[in-house]
Amino acid sequence: MATPAADAVQAAIDGLGILARRRIEAEIIRPIHAEMKRRFGAEAAREVLRAAITEAAIAAGARFAGAEAGPVDLTSFAALQPLWRKDDALEIEVLAETPDRFDYDVTRCRYAEMYHGMGLGEIGDVLSCQRDASFCTGYNPAITMERTTTIMQGGKRCDFRYRMKGDTKPEPDGR
Repeated sequence: MATPAADAVQAAIDGLGILARRRIEAEIIRPIHAEMKRRFGAEAAREVLRAAITEAAIAAGARFAGAEAGPVDLTSFAALQPLWRKDDALEIEVLAETPDRFDYDVTRCRYAEMYHGMGLGEIGDVLSCQRDASFCTGYNPAITMERTTTIMQGGKRCDFRYRMKGDTKPEPDGR
């Protein structure tokens, strides 16, 4: 049973933008990552983070999908994007937005700026960028994402290209 204090904490967390949440997460992850690097090496520590964050992103996508009142498709997915832009976290240029295609470029990424500023640029792609495709998997596995460059890894932009693979709903007989 939730207490009034727990409810107040949850309300405060719910009011945070994703950029603020990622900063808090990074502050928690920083010493854990440092200790994993010391004990297991940089690559093993990176892979542990990648696996854990991938799983968390898939679960987050599924939670968002479960909260949708209507269809869980590329249109509803595109409607979620302001959440990631809150607090001027991203500057984007939308190139195409249709029911089966959502293309945009990020021209400024405060997530990348934040991770680099925190000294976590070496894992910023794991903490943030790699979540994007994984989130889609949890939200609707028929949504695919392609990205060839990111600001986090030194690019001038991040190129997001989302597509619907097609109807993946099972037939009435379960096939």
